Amino acid sequence: MKKNVIRMSAALGAVIIAAPALAQDLTFWSWRQEDRAAYEQFIETFEAANPGITVKFETFEATNYNTILSTALAGGTGPDVMMVRAYGGLENVASAGYLEPLSAESVPALADFAEPALAAESMRSDGTIYAVPFASQTQLVIYNKTIFDENGLEEPQNWADLEALSQTLLDAGVIPFANGTATAWQNETVTFGLGSSLMGTDFYNELIAGETDFTDERFTNALGAVNDIAQAYFADGFIGLDYPSAQQLFSSGMAGMFIGGSYELANFTAQNPDIELGMFAAPGETAADEKLVGLYFDGGYAVNAASANKDAAITFVNYLASQEFGQAFANTLNNISTIPGVTFDNPLLAEVAELNQSSIPYLMLAHFRYGEPSGSVLIQSEMQKLFAGETEPAAIGETLTTGLAAWYEPFQD
Repeated sequence: MKKNVIRMSAALGAVIIAAPALAQDLTFWSWRQEDRAAYEQFIETFEAANPGITVKFETFEATNYNTILSTALAGGTGPDVMMVRAYGGLENVASAGYLEPLSAESVPALADFAEPALAAESMRSDGTIYAVPFASQTQLVIYNKTIFDENGLEEPQNWADLEALSQTLLDAGVIPFANGTATAWQNETVTFGLGSSLMGTDFYNELIAGETDFTDERFTNALGAVNDIAQAYFADGFIGLDYPSAQQLFSSGMAGMFIGGSYELANFTAQNPDIELGMFAAPGETAADEKLVGLYFDGGYAVNAASANKDAAITFVNYLASQEFGQAFANTLNNISTIPGVTFDNPLLAEVAELNQSSIPYLMLAHFRYGEPSGSVLIQSEMQKLFAGETEPAAIGETLTTGLAAWYEPFQD
């Protein structure tokens, strides 16, 4: 209790110290255009508690955001506070000196964040934190409960169960999986949302330790199994099916399952308020294999090192690190806040949080986006070829290992 009081006092002290003496206008940039209304509510709450600081929220198209932000920062016209990507995306802007280093002194709440969340917003070279993590995302299988109930289906416990329930849906005239792969990043989502349990924790640990590479059969066999499911149980012509069309296929009730991220839950509910959703971690080969979801951290809130309103920006970031904000974020946006102590009123979010207890990192994003070629670009391209019958899993393993060796030292031996 004493520790908590001290920490709360330190947090309040940091906010008081950082509070501006004069009125200051902050600009706050994001790629989350769909979240504008929610952030404007959050900002109103902050401004009411911090007279003298106003925050202008600006959003940009997600695919161009990194370029827009980097260009603005390089030109000295960037925002005071910004949402930044995680992992390699963070390092691109932090290594250039554009971001203000953060610590438990300037943002006391950081002392309680989980280490993996902080690592996603830190420089690997020295561990310096540059952003307050804002959300985690989980790659898993989402399903339509009504369709499952109508066909007497239960969540699969092994890979054979997954194949059997997919066949049952197909026989009933229901598309088993709504996913398409015309949108490049969906190839990566399908691969790790469906294949993480097949790859397994041991493979992941050995890969990161430099004891194996992507030619490992645990990895290539998983790719083959994912492709088998796609060929048999994705919609006809799935290679030409783009992301919005795949979403619509599922939310309309034409398909029973969708391999995707926890961020899809709010999307599907918005598209079809009557849909009843369930989710599961795609199983391993046997029921004894640990069921794993793919987990990653989805960016953070950073301060411009060149901001003319740095004190006010630090005050705002302290709010964005607070439990008050984290709870509002979870309740309003139906997303998993990384802030400690946040509870999830939405039972679907609570279920995601429970599934997160058995996870491995979403592999390419968490570890292989730090150089060129990016692991994500490679896996997306190669899996598209596999789905089209233009390559084999073993060849993908070789391509990934050879390509990443251009900058990933463990593969250079």
